[in-house]
Amino acid sequence: MLTINRLNRKEAKLIIDGAMQKAAKLGVPMCISVVDESGSLIAFERMDGGKIHSITLSQDKAFTAASARKATHEVNKACVPGDDNSLFGIHTALGGRMCIVGGGLPITYDGVVIGGIGVSSGSPRQDLDCAQAGVDTFNRISSSSYNQNML
Repeated sequence: MLTINRLNRKEAKLIIDGAMQKAAKLGVPMCISVVDESGSLIAFERMDGGKIHSITLSQDKAFTAASARKATHEVNKACVPGDDNSLFGIHTALGGRMCIVGGGLPITYDGVVIGGIGVSSGSPRQDLDCAQAGVDTFNRISSSSYNQNML
């Protein structure tokens, strides 16, 4: 039997809040998704003005980060055609669900991936900065004594 740490809804919403605060500072309305370790959606927020296509992109970025256990921009770097170790073409896998555009990050606890965040509507750098703000928020709450009972 496996014991799995999993993000809960409250934690997912706090992660989204952290990403939204960064988005507000940047002045870019974002779509933000948080998934569990299997890539299944836990929480989503579309800020007023977030792009329609970014709803799906944010979910796919979060899915990719959680399932690949790697940041989407890192997967992108591994997609160079012609290299024997290349992941070239992975973006077509799973019906195109694998997203290799920056803005998706895995969320870890005790060195294990327990979820992912995906952010979309800005540039890949802006998306990544907002996703990182969400991860940073989780890292702060998971290290606090208050949250130890939530995990």
